[in-house]
Amino acid sequence: MTSLLLSATSIEIAPFMEAIRDQEVIQQIPEMDVLIGGIGLTATTYALTKYLHLKRPDYIIQAGVGGCFDLSIPLATVVAVKNETIADQSVMELKTLKTLFDLKLLPEEQAPFKKGKLPNDTDLLKLFKGKKVNGITVNEITTDKKRVKIYEQQFNPIVESMEGAALHYVARMEKIPFIQIRAMSNYIAERNKKKWQTQKAVENLNAAIIRCMDQLDAEN
Repeated sequence: MTSLLLSATSIEIAPFMEAIRDQEVIQQIPEMDVLIGGIGLTATTYALTKYLHLKRPDYIIQAGVGGCFDLSIPLATVVAVKNETIADQSVMELKTLKTLFDLKLLPEEQAPFKKGKLPNDTDLLKLFKGKKVNGITVNEITTDKKRVKIYEQQFNPIVESMEGAALHYVARMEKIPFIQIRAMSNYIAERNKKKWQTQKAVENLNAAIIRCMDQLDAEN
């Protein structure tokens, strides 16, 4: 089995990279490549597609931090994304957000979409023991409370990132099993970074990466 670990930045997976320098840890992990895809949909799509032209892994794990919509979920909680949506690939008409599917510009069932979403329906998601949630991907981090309500009503998201939909889109098109795991670093629209828990989120995220790899190794 070969795997690809994809992250937007090296900071988000730094503890994992440090851990695999330990020979005992390396022996427990399947053959793995690491790809730092860059921040945002465009950078991640390009980096991942270029990688797949050179090598086809058996599965892809995307790991990163994200913003959380649900105030009842403690910060630093790690989740897996079951459905992704590109939230700001849309237009506001009469105070209503309309997606490309609402505007009939794109069929809801056109690959890789299902009912206008980018689901993870691979067996890889079933191995994750934590909460599985809806995610949205945006080009602009959400800070406006009105926009928060619009996204909540339209997409029912729990986590927001800037790269998740790129993985779901490319992996579904290429028919490669994948999983996106996110640790909640902050609540959406909370700009006071003193209230963020980025360091703890990164620690929990990296522990989850190792658990995920161990589980995949055991299953195969």
